[in-house]
Amino acid sequence: MKKNRFEHNIESLHRNKLTEYEDTLPITERSNPITQDIDLSDSVQIVQLLNKCDEEIFQKEEDSATNYKTLYSESILTALKGIAKQVQEMLRDAEDNLIVLSGCGTSGRLAFLLASSFNRLSKTKIYDYIIAGGDKALMTSQELPEDNPETGIKMLKAITKMKKKVLFIGISCGLSAPFVAGQLDFCMNNLDKFTPVLVGFNPINMARPDKIEGWHLTFLQVAEQLQELHNIQKAFIINPSVGPEGITGSSRMKGGSATKLLLETVLLAAHKALENNTAITHRCLLDLLRSYEENLTITYSHSETFAALVSQAGASLQQNGHIYYIGWKSLGIMGIIDASECVPTFGADADHVRGFIYNGFKEMANKEGDMSALGPEFAVSHEHFLKTILPTIRRSDTVVFVFTLDDDGAQIEKFARQVKGSTFNLFAISHGTAEQHMPRQLRELFSIIVSVVWPMTLSKYKGSYVQMFHRELCTKWMLNAISTSAHILKGKIYHNYMIDLKVSNSKLFGRALHILQIFTVQTKSQCFKALLKSIYETDELSEKVKNVDISEHIQQAATMSKIVPVALVALMRSCSISTAKDILASALAVRDAISALNSPKTQVEGSTR
Repeated sequence: MKKNRFEHNIESLHRNKLTEYEDTLPITERSNPITQDIDLSDSVQIVQLLNKCDEEIFQKEEDSATNYKTLYSESILTALKGIAKQVQEMLRDAEDNLIVLSGCGTSGRLAFLLASSFNRLSKTKIYDYIIAGGDKALMTSQELPEDNPETGIKMLKAITKMKKKVLFIGISCGLSAPFVAGQLDFCMNNLDKFTPVLVGFNPINMARPDKIEGWHLTFLQVAEQLQELHNIQKAFIINPSVGPEGITGSSRMKGGSATKLLLETVLLAAHKALENNTAITHRCLLDLLRSYEENLTITYSHSETFAALVSQAGASLQQNGHIYYIGWKSLGIMGIIDASECVPTFGADADHVRGFIYNGFKEMANKEGDMSALGPEFAVSHEHFLKTILPTIRRSDTVVFVFTLDDDGAQIEKFARQVKGSTFNLFAISHGTAEQHMPRQLRELFSIIVSVVWPMTLSKYKGSYVQMFHRELCTKWMLNAISTSAHILKGKIYHNYMIDLKVSNSKLFGRALHILQIFTVQTKSQCFKALLKSIYETDELSEKVKNVDISEHIQQAATMSKIVPVALVALMRSCSISTAKDILASALAVRDAISALNSPKTQVEGSTR
């Protein structure tokens, strides 16, 4: 182990309570047993553990005790086939029909990527996307709009008013986003025009039951109504279980990957059937799903080389350095997506992990166009990196180039030479086939190269597109591992919980309470009070603060840091908020402070006070 091992000193009674409590949670919010000690692992072990977690996406058998559906379950394949048939029919009249993909955070960013890709494939504009917070959310965390169902409905109405038929695909990994719930409800009330589809990774009975502030339904009620329509084929639900996330609740990882491969499978099957004038079969769907499973094997076959890159990325963050992704085409978008997720997930600063793409917004081709004038976090072009970031780069920073061997090698080499003068930590993730080779003069510029060689067997249909989708997903797995591992090594994870997350929407507010309950075994009421004390930086809560809506607490908390760690220390030490802040300030990392409080010595000292 790379770190000194603190005792994960949770008594057996505590563990039993944890197990009982975990069993009440949705699958997407549970802790994964595989990674319960990932915070004590070195880079090689972290990559191995994330590989095991990602393998759960493709588990074959349904759990006989729970009847959780899997990717390969007959009912899931039947739903995929039904949706693909709908897409096939809609493609016949692309002018009057519309296929809308919508989601929040990672789900919305993937909706953008998929809509863009399949419009290019179909040479039409039949696909459109909606993301909570608008295009700003493609590059930055925009969490508050996720809680507003009416905003989601308004955005859906705006882009569908001129269309005859609309297939609406709402993505919410945890079946929890109010923004998507509102859109699904609107579709169900207008079935003459809309066919609603829900994509997520919990059973319907685990959809979020909490009241949605300012609205008349819960997500659970929406999902139950949708299930009734699914049963009579007027709506569709795709909700296989892919197991808990490697980092608890971090649905950007397995949830995002499963969303991407499932929807690409459906849409590719529909395009293939239309082009060849053939029926959509389970065999076609299975072949595509299995190609993604092979993709996972290829991705993690580079674990040893990849772990060395992960180690350096972790060292950069430990030294208060940065991680920069320099990408081309859609792989550049994958870098921007990964970077945007680090702020809410790890409580990171917006400049800790950044993504940049060749040709900037021209390549992004998003609806709202060039947004670089909105602030430095929206400047994503290579030109901006060279002009603004490169002069500030330190030797502790990590720069990762992400490209294919079909991209302009001379251009990549020129860019790499410019960066090489500022840092030795220059790495590459490259994609090619067995017939392609990286020029020696380019190869020599990189300290580590993860060179992914793709077999031609994965490119039977629409070769360049299938190949592109596989390369994107491989890159996603790798970049997710880089940013996650780096934050683990920086001490932002305790066990496998993101204890320093931003409390910036209702889902994350609930997750913060969940983390406090898990590690203190105190009541929800006690944890709620501790969380509010941390948010308002006080030891005495006024009656006014106690009685305002959750949304007001979230607005107060949205821009604050270390809310959950402060509340956790205050509860564990029964100390004031200011003392809790001092304890955290004196520790090298958040994880170290929490782990030290949980050590036997600290517990004995605490019991003698």
